[in-house]
Amino acid sequence: MLSPSRFSGLSLRKTLDFYSYQTPLIMGIVNVTPDSFSDGGLYASTDNAIRHAVQLIEEGADILDIGGESTRPGSVPVCVEEELRRVLPVVRNLVNKNIPISVDTSKPEIMRATIKAGATMINDINALRAPEALEVVAAGGAAVCIVHMQGKPKNMQVDPQYDDVVTEVKDFLRQRIDAAQAAGIPRERITIDPGFGFGKTLKHNLKLLRYLDHFTDMGVSVLVGLSRKSMLGEVTDNKVSNQIYSSVSAALFAVTKGAKILRVHDVKATKDALAVYNAVIKQT
Repeated sequence: MLSPSRFSGLSLRKTLDFYSYQTPLIMGIVNVTPDSFSDGGLYASTDNAIRHAVQLIEEGADILDIGGESTRPGSVPVCVEEELRRVLPVVRNLVNKNIPISVDTSKPEIMRATIKAGATMINDINALRAPEALEVVAAGGAAVCIVHMQGKPKNMQVDPQYDDVVTEVKDFLRQRIDAAQAAGIPRERITIDPGFGFGKTLKHNLKLLRYLDHFTDMGVSVLVGLSRKSMLGEVTDNKVSNQIYSSVSAALFAVTKGAKILRVHDVKATKDALAVYNAVIKQT
Protein backbone atom coordinates (compact mmCIF):
# COMPACT_ATOMS: atom_id res chain seq x y z
CA MET A 1 0.00 0.00 0.00
CA LEU A 2 1.37 3.41 -0.96
CA SER A 3 2.04 5.91 1.79
CA PRO A 4 -0.11 9.07 1.60
CA SER A 5 1.61 11.88 -0.24
CA ARG A 6 1.52 15.46 0.94
CA PHE A 7 -0.24 16.06 -2.37
CA SER A 8 -2.92 13.36 -2.02
CA GLY A 9 -6.41 14.41 -2.99
CA LEU A 10 -5.26 17.73 -4.40
CA SER A 11 -5.02 19.07 -7.92
CA LEU A 12 -1.33 18.55 -8.62
CA ARG A 13 -1.20 21.41 -11.10
CA LYS A 14 -2.12 23.74 -8.25
CA THR A 15 0.26 22.36 -5.63
CA LEU A 16 3.61 22.98 -7.25
CA ASP A 17 4.35 26.25 -5.51
CA PHE A 18 7.36 24.65 -3.83
CA TYR A 19 8.54 27.97 -2.41
CA SER A 20 5.61 28.07 0.01
CA TYR A 21 6.39 24.77 1.71
CA GLN A 22 7.89 25.15 5.17
CA THR A 23 9.57 21.74 5.30
CA PRO A 24 11.80 20.40 2.50
CA LEU A 25 10.36 18.01 -0.07
CA ILE A 26 12.06 14.79 -1.12
CA MET A 27 12.41 14.10 -4.84
CA GLY A 28 13.10 10.43 -5.55
CA ILE A 29 15.30 9.62 -8.55
CA VAL A 30 14.22 7.04 -11.13
CA ASN A 31 16.83 6.54 -13.87
CA VAL A 32 15.36 4.64 -16.82
CA THR A 33 18.80 4.37 -18.39
CA PRO A 34 21.31 1.56 -19.00
CA ASP A 35 24.33 3.71 -18.11
CA SER A 36 23.47 5.69 -14.99
CA PHE A 37 26.48 6.42 -12.78
CA SER A 38 24.51 5.75 -9.58
CA ASP A 39 22.66 2.47 -10.16
CA GLY A 40 24.34 0.84 -13.13
CA GLY A 41 21.16 0.48 -15.15
CA LEU A 42 19.18 -1.49 -12.55
CA TYR A 43 15.96 0.28 -13.55
CA ALA A 44 16.47 0.53 -17.30
CA SER A 45 13.39 -1.56 -18.10
CA THR A 46 9.90 -0.10 -17.78
CA ASP A 47 8.77 -2.70 -15.25
CA ASN A 48 11.84 -2.30 -13.03
CA ALA A 49 11.58 1.49 -13.18
CA ILE A 50 7.92 1.42 -12.13
CA ARG A 51 8.60 -1.01 -9.28
CA HIS A 52 11.43 1.19 -8.06
CA ALA A 53 9.27 4.31 -8.32
CA VAL A 54 6.51 2.70 -6.25
CA GLN A 55 9.10 1.70 -3.65
CA LEU A 56 10.32 5.30 -3.43
CA ILE A 57 6.75 6.51 -2.93
CA GLU A 58 6.28 3.95 -0.15
CA GLU A 59 9.49 5.22 1.45
CA GLY A 60 8.05 8.74 1.54
CA ALA A 61 9.06 10.54 -1.66
CA ASP A 62 7.05 13.72 -2.29
CA ILE A 63 8.01 13.94 -5.98
CA LEU A 64 9.51 11.51 -8.49
CA ASP A 65 12.05 12.57 -11.12
CA ILE A 66 12.04 10.29 -14.17
CA GLY A 67 15.06 10.44 -16.48
CA GLY A 68 15.69 8.61 -19.76
CA GLU A 69 19.11 10.01 -20.67
CA SER A 70 22.26 9.79 -18.60
CA THR A 71 23.87 13.16 -17.85
CA ARG A 72 26.92 11.81 -16.04
CA PRO A 73 30.27 13.34 -17.03
CA GLY A 74 31.36 11.98 -20.41
CA SER A 75 27.91 10.79 -21.43
CA VAL A 76 26.52 11.36 -24.91
CA PRO A 77 22.92 12.25 -25.83
CA VAL A 78 20.37 9.69 -26.97
CA CYS A 79 17.88 10.35 -29.76
CA VAL A 80 14.39 11.69 -29.06
CA GLU A 81 12.73 8.40 -30.01
CA GLU A 82 14.85 6.34 -27.61
CA GLU A 83 14.43 8.74 -24.71
CA LEU A 84 10.68 8.84 -25.29
CA ARG A 85 10.54 5.04 -25.42
CA ARG A 86 12.22 4.89 -22.03
CA VAL A 87 10.29 7.52 -20.08
CA LEU A 88 6.78 7.80 -21.54
CA PRO A 89 5.44 4.39 -20.36
CA VAL A 90 6.81 5.07 -16.86
CA VAL A 91 5.23 8.51 -16.67
CA ARG A 92 1.88 7.20 -17.91
CA ASN A 93 1.88 4.50 -15.26
CA LEU A 94 2.78 6.79 -12.37
CA VAL A 95 0.65 9.88 -12.98
CA ASN A 96 -2.25 8.48 -10.94
CA LYS A 97 -0.22 7.86 -7.78
CA ASN A 98 -1.19 11.21 -6.16
CA ILE A 99 2.36 12.46 -6.41
CA PRO A 100 3.90 14.99 -8.81
CA ILE A 101 5.93 13.47 -11.63
CA SER A 102 8.98 15.38 -12.85
CA VAL A 103 10.79 14.51 -16.06
CA ASP A 104 14.53 15.06 -16.30
CA THR A 105 15.07 16.15 -19.91
CA SER A 106 16.42 18.95 -22.09
CA LYS A 107 14.47 18.05 -25.23
CA PRO A 108 11.30 20.03 -26.03
CA GLU A 109 9.80 16.98 -27.76
CA ILE A 110 10.12 14.94 -24.55
CA MET A 111 8.78 17.84 -22.49
CA ARG A 112 5.70 18.18 -24.69
CA ALA A 113 4.90 14.46 -24.73
CA THR A 114 5.40 13.85 -21.02
CA ILE A 115 3.49 16.96 -19.93
CA LYS A 116 0.62 15.78 -22.13
CA ALA A 117 0.88 12.38 -20.41
CA GLY A 118 0.54 14.01 -17.00
CA ALA A 119 4.01 15.10 -15.87
CA THR A 120 3.74 18.20 -13.70
CA MET A 121 7.37 19.32 -13.71
CA ILE A 122 10.34 19.50 -16.09
CA ASN A 123 13.86 19.25 -14.67
CA ASP A 124 16.22 20.68 -17.29
CA ILE A 125 20.00 20.75 -16.92
CA ASN A 126 20.06 22.98 -20.01
CA ALA A 127 17.87 25.60 -18.27
CA LEU A 128 15.24 25.69 -21.06
CA ARG A 129 17.76 27.02 -23.60
CA ALA A 130 16.82 24.62 -26.41
CA PRO A 131 14.64 26.20 -29.10
CA GLU A 132 10.95 26.07 -28.07
CA ALA A 133 11.67 24.67 -24.58
CA LEU A 134 10.40 27.80 -22.81
CA GLU A 135 7.26 27.89 -24.93
CA VAL A 136 6.50 24.18 -24.43
CA VAL A 137 6.72 24.38 -20.64
CA ALA A 138 4.71 27.60 -20.50
CA ALA A 139 1.97 26.24 -22.75
CA GLY A 140 1.81 22.97 -20.83
CA GLY A 141 1.34 24.67 -17.47
CA ALA A 142 4.14 22.66 -15.90
CA ALA A 143 6.54 23.66 -13.17
CA VAL A 144 10.23 23.74 -14.04
CA CYS A 145 13.60 23.29 -12.39
CA ILE A 146 16.26 25.45 -14.05
CA VAL A 147 19.74 23.96 -13.59
CA HIS A 148 23.13 25.59 -14.07
CA MET A 149 25.64 23.68 -16.17
CA GLN A 150 28.92 24.84 -17.65
CA GLY A 151 29.52 23.04 -20.94
CA LYS A 152 27.75 19.80 -21.88
CA PRO A 153 27.75 16.42 -20.11
CA LYS A 154 30.28 15.11 -22.62
CA ASN A 155 32.89 17.74 -21.72
CA MET A 156 31.64 19.62 -18.65
CA GLN A 157 34.25 18.20 -16.28
CA VAL A 158 37.18 19.03 -18.55
CA ASP A 159 38.82 21.86 -16.60
CA PRO A 160 35.79 23.98 -15.58
CA GLN A 161 36.76 27.58 -14.75
CA TYR A 162 35.08 30.42 -12.81
CA ASP A 163 36.27 33.74 -11.43
CA ASP A 164 33.59 33.55 -8.70
CA VAL A 165 31.45 30.43 -8.94
CA VAL A 166 28.69 31.63 -6.60
CA THR A 167 28.24 34.99 -8.36
CA GLU A 168 28.43 33.52 -11.86
CA VAL A 169 26.01 30.68 -11.19
CA LYS A 170 23.56 33.01 -9.46
CA ASP A 171 23.71 35.54 -12.30
CA PHE A 172 22.99 32.80 -14.84
CA LEU A 173 20.04 31.46 -12.87
CA ARG A 174 18.60 34.95 -12.44
CA GLN A 175 18.77 35.49 -16.20
CA ARG A 176 16.99 32.19 -16.85
CA ILE A 177 14.29 32.99 -14.28
CA ASP A 178 13.67 36.25 -16.14
CA ALA A 179 13.52 34.39 -19.46
CA ALA A 180 11.07 31.85 -18.06
CA GLN A 181 8.80 34.55 -16.68
CA ALA A 182 8.94 36.47 -19.96
CA ALA A 183 7.80 33.29 -21.72
CA GLY A 184 4.78 33.02 -19.43
CA ILE A 185 5.95 30.64 -16.70
CA PRO A 186 4.76 32.02 -13.32
CA ARG A 187 7.52 32.60 -10.79
CA GLU A 188 5.86 30.31 -8.24
CA ARG A 189 6.34 27.40 -10.63
CA ILE A 190 10.09 27.98 -11.04
CA THR A 191 12.75 26.16 -9.04
CA ILE A 192 16.51 26.62 -9.40
CA ASP A 193 19.39 24.18 -8.99
CA PRO A 194 23.02 25.40 -8.87
CA GLY A 195 24.05 22.19 -10.63
CA PHE A 196 26.47 20.39 -8.34
CA GLY A 197 28.84 18.38 -10.51
CA PHE A 198 27.70 19.96 -13.76
CA GLY A 199 30.88 21.69 -14.87
CA LYS A 200 32.37 22.22 -11.40
CA THR A 201 35.45 21.01 -9.55
CA LEU A 202 35.28 19.79 -5.95
CA LYS A 203 36.32 23.28 -4.81
CA HIS A 204 33.52 24.86 -6.83
CA ASN A 205 30.95 22.40 -5.48
CA LEU A 206 31.96 22.90 -1.86
CA LYS A 207 31.84 26.67 -2.21
CA LEU A 208 28.37 26.51 -3.78
CA LEU A 209 27.16 24.32 -0.93
CA ARG A 210 28.70 26.53 1.73
CA TYR A 211 27.04 29.63 0.25
CA LEU A 212 23.80 28.00 -0.89
CA ASP A 213 21.84 30.51 1.18
CA HIS A 214 22.95 33.19 -1.31
CA PHE A 215 20.50 31.60 -3.79
CA THR A 216 17.43 31.85 -1.56
CA ASP A 217 16.68 35.55 -2.10
CA MET A 218 15.37 35.25 -5.68
CA GLY A 219 11.80 34.37 -4.74
CA VAL A 220 11.96 30.80 -6.03
CA SER A 221 12.65 27.47 -4.33
CA VAL A 222 16.12 25.93 -4.39
CA LEU A 223 16.60 22.28 -5.36
CA VAL A 224 19.85 20.44 -4.66
CA GLY A 225 21.05 17.23 -6.26
CA LEU A 226 23.99 16.02 -4.19
CA SER A 227 23.04 12.37 -3.85
CA ARG A 228 25.89 9.98 -4.72
CA LYS A 229 27.77 12.71 -6.59
CA SER A 230 31.47 12.23 -7.29
CA MET A 231 32.28 15.20 -5.05
CA LEU A 232 31.20 13.08 -2.07
CA GLY A 233 33.49 10.28 -3.18
CA GLU A 234 36.35 12.76 -3.41
CA VAL A 235 35.72 13.87 0.17
CA THR A 236 35.15 10.43 1.73
CA ASP A 237 37.11 8.17 -0.65
CA ASN A 238 34.00 5.95 -0.89
CA LYS A 239 32.59 4.40 -4.04
CA VAL A 240 29.14 5.35 -5.36
CA SER A 241 27.64 2.21 -3.79
CA ASN A 242 28.73 3.38 -0.32
CA GLN A 243 27.62 6.99 -0.28
CA ILE A 244 24.34 6.90 1.65
CA TYR A 245 25.78 8.56 4.76
CA SER A 246 27.65 11.28 2.89
CA SER A 247 24.62 11.93 0.67
CA VAL A 248 22.32 12.36 3.66
CA SER A 249 24.86 14.58 5.42
CA ALA A 250 25.18 16.82 2.38
CA ALA A 251 21.39 16.99 1.99
CA LEU A 252 20.89 18.03 5.61
CA PHE A 253 23.55 20.71 5.33
CA ALA A 254 21.76 22.00 2.23
CA VAL A 255 18.54 22.21 4.24
CA THR A 256 20.26 24.38 6.85
CA LYS A 257 21.21 26.68 3.96
CA GLY A 258 17.66 26.98 2.65
CA ALA A 259 17.15 24.08 0.20
CA LYS A 260 13.45 23.32 -0.33
CA ILE A 261 13.74 20.20 -2.51
CA LEU A 262 16.23 17.36 -2.07
CA ARG A 263 16.77 15.19 -5.15
CA VAL A 264 17.95 11.85 -3.74
CA HIS A 265 18.38 8.16 -4.45
CA ASP A 266 18.01 7.06 -0.81
CA VAL A 267 14.55 8.32 0.10
CA LYS A 268 14.02 6.47 3.40
CA ALA A 269 17.40 7.46 4.85
CA THR A 270 16.89 11.08 3.85
CA LYS A 271 13.32 11.15 5.17
CA ASP A 272 14.41 9.77 8.56
CA ALA A 273 17.20 12.32 8.85
CA LEU A 274 14.77 15.11 7.96
CA ALA A 275 12.29 13.87 10.55
CA VAL A 276 14.89 14.26 13.29
CA TYR A 277 15.99 17.65 11.96
CA ASN A 278 12.40 18.92 11.77
CA ALA A 279 11.59 17.64 15.26
CA VAL A 280 14.53 19.59 16.68
CA ILE A 281 13.63 22.75 14.75
CA LYS A 282 10.04 22.64 16.03
CA GLN A 283 11.33 22.73 19.61
CA THR A 284 13.31 25.94 19.14
